[in-house]
Amino acid sequence: MKSPPDSSSLSPLSPRHVSDSLWHVPDFRALFTASALSQLGSNIGYVAVPLIAVSALDAGAGQVGLLAALSTAAFLLIGLPAGAWVDRMRHRRVLIAADLVRAALFASVPVAWWLGTLTLGQLYAVVLLNGCATVFFDVGSQSVLPHLVGQDDLVRANAALVSLHAVGNVAGRGAGGGLVQLLTAPLAVVATAVSYVGSALRLTGIPKTPAPTPHAERPPRLGAEIAEGLRHVLGNPELRALALGAALTNFGAQLVNTLLPVLFARELGLPAGVLGLYWAVGGVGAFLGARCARRLAGRFGLGRTLGFAGLCTAPAALLVPLVGGGPWLYPAGIGWLLVTFKVGCDNVLAVSLRQRLTPGPLLGRMNATFRFVLTGALAVGSAAAGVIGEFAGVRTALWAGGVCMALAFLPVLLSPVRNRRDLPGQDQRPPTNVMRSP
Repeated sequence: MKSPPDSSSLSPLSPRHVSDSLWHVPDFRALFTASALSQLGSNIGYVAVPLIAVSALDAGAGQVGLLAALSTAAFLLIGLPAGAWVDRMRHRRVLIAADLVRAALFASVPVAWWLGTLTLGQLYAVVLLNGCATVFFDVGSQSVLPHLVGQDDLVRANAALVSLHAVGNVAGRGAGGGLVQLLTAPLAVVATAVSYVGSALRLTGIPKTPAPTPHAERPPRLGAEIAEGLRHVLGNPELRALALGAALTNFGAQLVNTLLPVLFARELGLPAGVLGLYWAVGGVGAFLGARCARRLAGRFGLGRTLGFAGLCTAPAALLVPLVGGGPWLYPAGIGWLLVTFKVGCDNVLAVSLRQRLTPGPLLGRMNATFRFVLTGALAVGSAAAGVIGEFAGVRTALWAGGVCMALAFLPVLLSPVRNRRDLPGQDQRPPTNVMRSP
């Protein structure tokens, strides 16, 4: 039987729970269901927005690449200060405000389309501002999780949320493709706005998070707080390797995903539902990886699962660029399934390791630093996909992405992470004598 978590690892918000099930923790249930609605909306928008650009506004490869780059550029623009800001604010307020802003932005798209005023410029603005709100939502949700479930349940909680993300990829992207075919892409975006409103309402079920501990003297400057978060991540060889490996994966995946709407809609002449189904296969892989992560780490060790498993999935990444019509769709789909299986497994174990290696007052800045690096890689990958697709062809961009994904396991394999059997215990965590945010 699982021993109860040490009371020092739990937030005052979260009552001690003696059940082995996280579903008996009301705060976690509220965060989980809100995240489910948010993921559903995000994934419908992921399919619908580029298809609006291609089918309704006649966008080319370069314009689709710019659209994808702007959707993640916010993590480069405000990703680092966002972590310090989140550490200074009540997390629940941050999450609710982010959802409401995203709902309003996406609601503007079908309204403009109905009025006949929708332009690429508006789509660019919507995805950029939506990215800014998403920065705060993502950093806030990962920062509040340890307070809701306690340190001992982080792996199980992250496994549940990564599984949810994967299911969202399946349901959301599959539904997105179907809604685009049924209602047209602009109207499908209505579902995105409604989902974000539902998420905001569900987040009200989380008790008010406590205000950050006030600083005894003069509050530290924002730049000093950002630098502290950067030093924590980049100065730790394990965190640094996790960031580099995940960045390579994101960069390669974005080279592929950015141009898939162009490839499917124009070169292959396949309907939107097939594109949604292909992306949904990746969701299945991530879900399976998330569900198997704890079992694999228990059998082979956390380090081997994060590092050596990449040797098995690396060749699968080279199947992805073979995607095409007819029978070639299947080996590419299998390759994508295996790549995302590894991603799902990594997301559970690596995020849990990151959280256990980070003291509480630094969680927001650590998460923001990772988001800056990982989503920054998506932004750079989107821009690179547009340039490569425009001047060297869509297939060249896909092959470049496949190679990057195939090599992404090397930073972790060559780092001290490969020797780690388990997550660090409470007594192994870094000292907590760090600056507290006001």
